[in-house]
Amino acid sequence: MNRPADSAIEVRDLVFSYPRAAAPVFSGLSFALPAGARCLLLGANGVGKSTLLRLLGGRHLVPPGTVRVLGRRPFEDPALANEVAFLGGPFPFSGDLRVTEILAGRPGVDPRRRGRLLRILDVDPNWRMHQVSDGQRWRVQILLDLERTLSVILLDEVTAELDVLARADLLAFLREESVTRGVTIVYASDVLDGLDDFATHLLFLSPGRLRCLVPIAEALQLGAAQAGGGASPLHRLCEHWMREDRTATQAGRLGESSDDPARPLR
Repeated sequence: MNRPADSAIEVRDLVFSYPRAAAPVFSGLSFALPAGARCLLLGANGVGKSTLLRLLGGRHLVPPGTVRVLGRRPFEDPALANEVAFLGGPFPFSGDLRVTEILAGRPGVDPRRRGRLLRILDVDPNWRMHQVSDGQRWRVQILLDLERTLSVILLDEVTAELDVLARADLLAFLREESVTRGVTIVYASDVLDGLDDFATHLLFLSPGRLRCLVPIAEALQLGAAQAGGGASPLHRLCEHWMREDRTATQAGRLGESSDDPARPLR
């Protein structure tokens, strides 16, 4: 796969299935993201947002030539873990450890960057990990990943447990990282508040396919044309597309039931 000069992430003709799954998660998925993009990854539950982030983060093996991150193959290149962070899934530190003990085992971190993130995320170094809330545990996980200097950041619903202030400050930090250092960010979230002004691109997954990858300005124009009362254009667009996807999926299920004598309509 030849990587465009400004492309940080490229996916080409990706087909991916989980073992024993009835249908592939992706079939022929293709897109490219430029370096420094802040891309919202949206779509209904179950369309493969987390799977895509895990593939980009090197968590699953894919056919050669289908996924490149920074021009390299994520699963086969362990050194990419120094430049790419996937934030999502279970957090390993749940025992009786203080945050200070965890941080002490991570030498070589810029103390100014660490201190800034401690303030942004409002993490108390004296927290004991077995006593903190889920939201506080998420803050520590985010701290440990983002205190490193990275080139690509993959976020899977990591702000869902954050309060409004911490979420706003984190998004401001991520925007600065992309503008000043060219960090590429892919952010999957079902909470759309405040994201109209954050993103540069919208990538929307429909079941089994990529519906679109467009600049955020174009997405907001499309959303403004949708009915939806006081909701933001981004919210209205996503609601419209998700309703279309649900209708199509339900119609497909109905068709399967009507064609199968063993599965009568109810």
